[in-house]
Amino acid sequence: MSSAKKSTERLIKKYPNRRLYDTQTSSYITLTDVKQLVLGSEPFTVVDAKSNEDLTRSILLQIILEEEASGVPMFSTDVLAQIIRYYGHAMQGMMGSYLEKNVQAFTDIQRRLTQGTTNYDSATFSPEMWTQFMNVQAPIMQGMMNNYIDQSKSLFVQMQEQMQNQSKNLFGAFPFAVPPTTPEKK
Repeated sequence: MSSAKKSTERLIKKYPNRRLYDTQTSSYITLTDVKQLVLGSEPFTVVDAKSNEDLTRSILLQIILEEEASGVPMFSTDVLAQIIRYYGHAMQGMMGSYLEKNVQAFTDIQRRLTQGTTNYDSATFSPEMWTQFMNVQAPIMQGMMNNYIDQSKSLFVQMQEQMQNQSKNLFGAFPFAVPPTTPEKK
């Protein structure tokens, strides 16, 4: 991490008693406070107070877990099961990158839609206004997202086929024994 980035990032230390200490404000904070930093797009790093190990991802996952447990979950059980199945799979790295790019694309679409509204500036565009806007725009947004999902699926299938072809080309030169076929019993 560069020194310029470190100086602008807020440092939060996690102590063994599970308390979080914000070094910028010299006070203890909660996960809700960390969530507010995320919502405010403030850069921060959470480190273990003793070992200096980076715990930022772990804290972000805790926030997601709390959000999923209360209110309306974002991820269905099936989606969570599919994500779990990719851990340890050869496609794990690609799936992480794929999800990251899709979330970024969705965020870009949301930002463009928000910027495209002339009646509201982005600071006053509340969640209620966003809901109202989306209710009016639902058919258009649904069509846009369906098209985007179809394109993403097609791209993912192409990437998978390309990896299979590369594997065949790479391992095709090796003389692997083909298992003998057994005659069918009648």
